[in-house]
Amino acid sequence: MRLARAFLMAAAAAVLISATTAAQGQQDADRKVAGGGVTVKGWQGKADAGNRQGLTVNDSKFAPEGSAFRLTTGPAAVYWNPANTAKGDFTVKATFKEAKQTYNHPHPFGVFIGGAGLDTDAPSMLYCVAYRDGTFLVRQFVSGKVNTLAKKNAHEKVAKAAGPEAEVTQEVGWIVKGDRADCVINGATVWGATKADLGGASLDGITGIRVSHNSDALVSNFAVGK
Repeated sequence: MRLARAFLMAAAAAVLISATTAAQGQQDADRKVAGGGVTVKGWQGKADAGNRQGLTVNDSKFAPEGSAFRLTTGPAAVYWNPANTAKGDFTVKATFKEAKQTYNHPHPFGVFIGGAGLDTDAPSMLYCVAYRDGTFLVRQFVSGKVNTLAKKNAHEKVAKAAGPEAEVTQEVGWIVKGDRADCVINGATVWGATKADLGGASLDGITGIRVSHNSDALVSNFAVGK
């Protein structure tokens, strides 16, 4: 009886350790990037409030690279240029080239619209991001409160890397027309909503780049248009 009980306890402990290890793998600690900071002229950034290591955008690197931007992150963050403010009907897009997967699970890149209060701990924005495993996600920040509008979903138009060492490129953007916003990835609409669906939140505001933690990508062709 004691032997059976000991066996069960050991098995339970093994399961707990395995689950904890798996969870830790999915929650890799934010790294600190040497020589960090925002050096792209006119741009600024803000790390997510409450990141576990208390890091800032100075612990990531957002730098010019030719006509593009090199984005190497520690904490998850948003980056923007106040000049890229859009209202009414507009489009915004950017291309993200990720050379390889730098951690044991994919991290997303994308674009946000309707930005306000971005330099505070209670920002507002609507963002859409793509992952190298062929999935996308849409979230809304309303004065710092986060709403997941589309959970991580697969879509045939979201590029899927051949493996962790393979390069993958995604073009992510928004089309705003009337009271509707559509997220477009690699030329296809993957998700859309009206202002009513978004609780009446404004689609007007600053546009920019949304990126996860511990990521490395070349960002090119960022553009706001009509």
